[in-house]
Amino acid sequence: MLYFSSSYVKFWLAIAASLASLFGLVAAPVSTAATAPAYPTKPIRLIVPYTPGAGTDFTAREVGQQITKTLGQQVLIDNRPGAGATLGHAIVARAQPDGYTLLLATTGGMVSGPALLGNKIPYDPIKDFAPIGLATYVPYSLVAHPSLGINTVKEMLDMARAAPRKLQIASPGVGTPNHLGAAQLMTRAGIELIHVPYKGGSMAFLDVVAGNVPLLIAGLLQPLPFHREGRLRILGVGHSQRLKAYPDIPMIAETIPGYYNTGWWGIVAPRGTSAAIVSTLNTIMVKGLAQADVIQRFEKNGFEVSTTSPDGFRDMMASDLKMWKKIIVEAKISVDVLP
Repeated sequence: MLYFSSSYVKFWLAIAASLASLFGLVAAPVSTAATAPAYPTKPIRLIVPYTPGAGTDFTAREVGQQITKTLGQQVLIDNRPGAGATLGHAIVARAQPDGYTLLLATTGGMVSGPALLGNKIPYDPIKDFAPIGLATYVPYSLVAHPSLGINTVKEMLDMARAAPRKLQIASPGVGTPNHLGAAQLMTRAGIELIHVPYKGGSMAFLDVVAGNVPLLIAGLLQPLPFHREGRLRILGVGHSQRLKAYPDIPMIAETIPGYYNTGWWGIVAPRGTSAAIVSTLNTIMVKGLAQADVIQRFEKNGFEVSTTSPDGFRDMMASDLKMWKKIIVEAKISVDVLP
């Protein structure tokens, strides 16, 4: 048997290590980052299912800025209006679940539209999306053109009862919360209005500002400046309580008991999006939207910030879907209610 001194062994081990390093015989540790690049590595598309300029754009930009600030990638707003917001929702339902296509999910596209239109919607609002989180509540308002000469919900009801089917009311489209809010006005107050659907909130709003249609159900962001200038009049809001930022605007329910029309907007991704990406984006939303300056901007524009976990958002959507179905049945609302 041969024996070698420790110094002799160390010498040859050192030589072997040097040769292995020289000829690449020792594999370098595999980097996890090399096999799974950090998300995101390119800009993210955020689809907004309404025309540019509405409150949905404001919310999408606010959420997008928080994502960009944290992850360092641009969030591109992609407006895809149509079919009562369901067009944009359908696009995302069919998109690749890679985290690079997100949706500003709306009440119209996720619950009120599906509750009204049923299997006419080309997606399942609960099964076809990966919820990321709620962003804000959206109280809808009843807006009148000054040419009507009214200032309150009661005055509008008196006018509508005196001349059935004479007053027109605009909305961004059939199946939207705006549309259902108008239908509730009719069924709960016993009045008849003529519904004028548009292909987006901005188009409806501009026609009301021009005086072509006298009434509108809309979020507060667009009509507020015109209300202050006297070019439009906000008669009331469909929220369950007066808004903190605008306590002088009454609830519609103060005149029409049981009336409720508050929506919400949040972020979802296509079904199958990884849990890691969902968790990352939810954390950014919850932290970013909790900042005092962000909350103030939302409240100033007539919104109320509210965030959830992904599971909490899914549960809320499922609950609201049942609620809207109940409201539709009780108010006897159908696609044909507003011709």
